[in-house]
Amino acid sequence: MIQRAKMVLTHMLVCFLIALASCSPEQGDTPDTQKNQTASAPDFELTSLSGETVRLSSLRGKLVVLNFWATWCPPCREEMPSMQRLHELMPADRFILLAVNIEAQGRQPVADFVKTHPVGFTILLDETGQARSLYGVAKYPETFIIDPQGQVVEKVIGGMNWSEPRVVNYLRSLLPSQSH
Repeated sequence: MIQRAKMVLTHMLVCFLIALASCSPEQGDTPDTQKNQTASAPDFELTSLSGETVRLSSLRGKLVVLNFWATWCPPCREEMPSMQRLHELMPADRFILLAVNIEAQGRQPVADFVKTHPVGFTILLDETGQARSLYGVAKYPETFIIDPQGQVVEKVIGGMNWSEPRVVNYLRSLLPSQSH
């Protein structure tokens, strides 16, 4: 009887650890939003799916939504359409959305993904884990909102609806003044 109880307890512990280690909350759950004490966003340089080099520091002056994702992560895939809508709703001269794919061999899976789920925002490839490591990303999706001065003002863990009016209005409040 004691042996059976130990097996059941071990099984329950393993199930709990698997659930704890899952990639993130399902979309619809409340994502974990953490206000930062405004830390400087670590700089990196990555190549986009289209082959251009993007350096984060070159985007100063714009509001940046920096999203870390993977093609194998269900909440990551689920939030992509709302990210595309957000991209379309925001002014291109003052806002940029960067989706950083974290897969070691990501080029082909990402190319296949965008064939069936086209997006207009920039997808970067972090095949060496450089940017993921700089940001301490552990769950997916994980998103950082970086103000025009290059400070991380929010960190969101988990999928969410990025085109929800309250989210869009919040992000618009962070936009730099319109240039004349």
